[in-house]
Amino acid sequence: MKNFIRLLTISFLLFSIQSHACTIIAVGKKASKDGSNIISHSDAGPDSRIFVVPAMTFEPGAKTAVYWGIQDATLPLDNDGEILGYIPQVRQTYKYFHSAYSQVNEYQLGIAESTTAQRDALICTRENGEQIMTIEQAQIFALQRHKTAREAVKFIGELMTKYGFLPSSGPGSETLVIADKDEIWVLEIFGVGAGWTRDSGKPGAIWAAKRLPEDQATMVPNWSIIKQIDEDDTDNFMVSDNYKQEAIDRGWYNPESGKPFIWQEAYAPLPAEYATGRFWLFHQTFAPNLKNWPDRFVKDNYFKGMQPYFQTVEPVSYYPFSIQPEKKMSVQDVIAFQRSTFEGTIYDMTLYPQWMVPDGEGGMVQSPMATPFPDSEMRKAMEITYRRPVARHRGHYGMVLQIRDWLPDEIGGVYWVYLDNPYFCPYIPIYTGNLSVDETYKTYNPEAYSEKSARWAYDFVGNLCRLRFQPMSKDVIAKRDPFEQNIFDKQAEIEKEAMKLHKKKPEKAQEFLTKYSNGLMQEATQMYIELRNQLITDYTNNHE
Repeated sequence: MKNFIRLLTISFLLFSIQSHACTIIAVGKKASKDGSNIISHSDAGPDSRIFVVPAMTFEPGAKTAVYWGIQDATLPLDNDGEILGYIPQVRQTYKYFHSAYSQVNEYQLGIAESTTAQRDALICTRENGEQIMTIEQAQIFALQRHKTAREAVKFIGELMTKYGFLPSSGPGSETLVIADKDEIWVLEIFGVGAGWTRDSGKPGAIWAAKRLPEDQATMVPNWSIIKQIDEDDTDNFMVSDNYKQEAIDRGWYNPESGKPFIWQEAYAPLPAEYATGRFWLFHQTFAPNLKNWPDRFVKDNYFKGMQPYFQTVEPVSYYPFSIQPEKKMSVQDVIAFQRSTFEGTIYDMTLYPQWMVPDGEGGMVQSPMATPFPDSEMRKAMEITYRRPVARHRGHYGMVLQIRDWLPDEIGGVYWVYLDNPYFCPYIPIYTGNLSVDETYKTYNPEAYSEKSARWAYDFVGNLCRLRFQPMSKDVIAKRDPFEQNIFDKQAEIEKEAMKLHKKKPEKAQEFLTKYSNGLMQEATQMYIELRNQLITDYTNNHE
């Protein structure tokens, strides 16, 4: 009975954790190695298909649909699901790259998303109110209509206020990091609870936004990061009219207390370790000397039972809104962080004692099956606790967006994309001027395997690595790293050629970059199909 209750508890916790899986990193232009603004989004929605939606013109008075189902990978590519309502259409829309969470348009406007935690009283659903605006739908509208982050923040806030914020990834709130060539903004949106109607005249959401200083970096691990707000400082803050009043009306803040109003404390619940673990890892990695961060690295005597299983969890307020990284950060630094599995820390799931097996000589060694990606059935059988790493099996897809103001928009924006799990998958560059996305990255149905799908190729290899993760993952990385490094090594050369073509005729540069990116997608897909075959050959039951 004791073990049964324990498993039920673990299952409940896992249900909560799985809906809180996205990690955002943002790096200001004076904090990055090359002077670009960088934002990233790992573990995005289930529909990993990416395709180009061209710029379009509409008649005056036209309406556009608000959809429920944008993240549904089982729907046809051009079907976004059920229509919940309509909003006014604009005369001209911009080209953007469509996915479960659309992330960039032709003017290098980029958006990263992370579902966050909110108080239970703020939760709303389709059944208990008239809210219709999901975050992924708002992202699409913003990318179609705006070129700057400041405009996009204000626009999305207004959409949520007018049409009501409707959560689509569990009951959580939402955080967006919105960037352009000059600025990066963090926008946090909370619900207003059940019973909201448009006729009430009340705002359909509570939101606040803060600008990231140019010399700073930040991260969002499914948790609010905005703290004090200066609503008079309109250069660095934007807020909804009810940003403080909702907390006062609900008894979460007393203006007569003399204490400052802390946004994060007012609307987010008590911290959960799935968030604080990633907060800790980010700050320990990029600003190790800023504070005396908790020591969560494993010791030499870990397997002797000396390492504690439980610890005091620090308050979220311990971590600042942003930090100045001790070393300037590159796209590759962000990619490396997205691939993190808490290696060498107390959250490292490969270090559970259950992975220790006899070595045949009277001692114990780590099993070659020890994996940082144990699935739910494996965790139940082994009775191990799930730790939410940054990289995640079945992570759907993700990106690192490099935004550069010294290049034409067609060349300046590089949308580095991975599919499935960043630990195994290579990052492929898609330029914001690209005219199409290869069929291999547009083909995916979770209910029907396809040899023509890059997502299925990566997923197959990742699943095979469950057989013997320790040696097999090394085989994968030995193929992935040279392929990916070659892309980075050739980036300057490719962009130099694109600039030559752009000066003659911009369309030629777009065609050149499109062919280059799509060729990489085809090459990577074929490489992983061949890698799959080799892994099957090398690790069948015919081999010890």
